[in-house]
Amino acid sequence: MNIQTTVAGVKFDHPIFNASGPLCTTWEDLEWIGKSESSGIMMKSCSLEPREWNPSPRYMETPLWSLNSMWLPNLGYDTYTDFSKKLRSFKKPVVASVVWFTGSEVADKNDFVKITQAFQDDSGVDLIEINLSCPNVVWKPQLAYDFNDADYVIWMVASLWNKPIGLKLPPYFDPAHTDAMAKVILKHPNVKFLTCINSVWNTLIIDSEKEEPIIKPKGWFGGLGWDYVKPVALANVRAFYKLLWDKIDIIWVGWVKSWIDVFEFLLCWAKAVQIGTVYSREWVESFGRIKKEFEQYLEKKWYTSCEDFIWKLKEL
Repeated sequence: MNIQTTVAGVKFDHPIFNASGPLCTTWEDLEWIGKSESSGIMMKSCSLEPREWNPSPRYMETPLWSLNSMWLPNLGYDTYTDFSKKLRSFKKPVVASVVWFTGSEVADKNDFVKITQAFQDDSGVDLIEINLSCPNVVWKPQLAYDFNDADYVIWMVASLWNKPIGLKLPPYFDPAHTDAMAKVILKHPNVKFLTCINSVWNTLIIDSEKEEPIIKPKGWFGGLGWDYVKPVALANVRAFYKLLWDKIDIIWVGWVKSWIDVFEFLLCWAKAVQIGTVYSREWVESFGRIKKEFEQYLEKKWYTSCEDFIWKLKEL
């Protein structure tokens, strides 16, 4: 069975690798991913300067949902450019993720240019993801919800052409918004892939027993993930497929916990999936488990490759 896939011309042995978020911050984290059955190595979204964690409690999960407000802790982009060179030894694709935070409350969109240029010039990465969807900026809306700002940022980084560039997007809840973002994307042919979706933001969950919210940062509002978010993610992947067709590859991120999630998202036109919450729960064993389940299901359906079913969701 051949379950290889490609994203922006980069070959992955199978469609399952880690999401930027949990357990991909330190060298030790990334080394474990490199040794695992993950098909790629996604590094932590990185900023110009290192960032610390939000105050606790900042994360909570149940079997059906997870809620977080982490504040994008990372070691700074220059550390990850160094890491990426060493990660080449694992002989699997390496993906960088870029955000626009400095170490303070000041954010400058030119951060995107400086960091992206560093990964383009002298690093071991194969793909560069521009994170327009970080929900942790108190003083600014997410960039991907401001289509003019998003257009400007994409214009700044898309000309830095050497390694393929993609966009990490938030969830959109109205067809007018996916249509507006698709029009922006199509203006920039150097954008080769999308990663969607990030957490559903501004969600509040209460502990009724304690009569208090379950997380502290950002006024108790956090990013919602896991089962509750999967239908929103499916809809976003399908909507962008209908708008972009074969011009852009899509990586679906998060909310994968079994083979059925991988299968359904590839049916909807994702080329690969990233796993986050289940990776934080099961660690590196999650990649092998889901890959094995996925292969067993394809064998049951008499499929011999992803090409047999990818993009082939039946129309009613």
